Amino acid sequence: MRSKPSTRAIAIGAIALLAVVAFFAFSGGNNAPPATAEADPTGTSDVAATPVEEVKNASPIKVGMSGGYKPYTYLNDDGELTGFDVDVWKEIGKRVDREVQFVTSDFSGLFGMLDVGQITTIANQITVTDARLEKYDFTVPYVYYGAQLLTHEDNMEIVDLETLKGKKVGVSLGSNYEEMVREFDVNGEIEVVTYDSGSGSTQDVAIGRIDAVLNDKLALLTTIKESGLPLKLSGEPIKDLQNAFPFVRNEENAALIKEVDAAIQGMYDDGTIEAISLKYFEIDITKK
Repeated sequence: MRSKPSTRAIAIGAIALLAVVAFFAFSGGNNAPPATAEADPTGTSDVAATPVEEVKNASPIKVGMSGGYKPYTYLNDDGELTGFDVDVWKEIGKRVDREVQFVTSDFSGLFGMLDVGQITTIANQITVTDARLEKYDFTVPYVYYGAQLLTHEDNMEIVDLETLKGKKVGVSLGSNYEEMVREFDVNGEIEVVTYDSGSGSTQDVAIGRIDAVLNDKLALLTTIKESGLPLKLSGEPIKDLQNAFPFVRNEENAALIKEVDAAIQGMYDDGTIEAISLKYFEIDITKK
């Protein structure tokens, strides 16, 4: 019969076993699993973070417009937003590789939306004026046109701003046309009637509620042609104007404007912007 091991022998064996375990635990042997990396308390890692610029570039460009200014921006027979300005921005979006979202509102509210960041820019035939240049940065011009008076076809009196004295003239609320009349009429001799809708003002001329409308010559020609109302252009254009896209003045928009300018120039160079113009007008409105 085998004798039982002594207490001393057991203790020695236990000590030896612990020594072996300790050896392998601290030796870093080839069979040891790799250590798990600790979390970086600074929040940085070897994986590059997405640059802020890339996030901004991925965000959509929100383009504000009235949706009721034919043929620049309007709803077609299928209820789809279309028009010259819509097509121009769809093409710009492709060239700058950004999604474009169209946001419609009454014209009088568009600049307020721009100021608070609800939209990125406005595409509603925005004329570049000194007052607007003090507050906003603009792209290069993309439309050249004239401010024009429209009257009833029987009206032979009104041909310019001087002959508007004592009369009622309709303008879009907050537009450069309103500003133009008020700057001329320092003595308050012209009654200015403001509208959110261009069609409302032209209908009022036809029924004699107001005497004239001051607006974009090309838009008025479209109205005369399609409305069937007894209207006509009166006199020569009041002033030659140019239109561009306004942006709130900041560093991010300054970079975007450069991209948009390059896209517009490319559209001029390859004839795309002329083709869009001729789709909606009988002349190329993008040339001086």
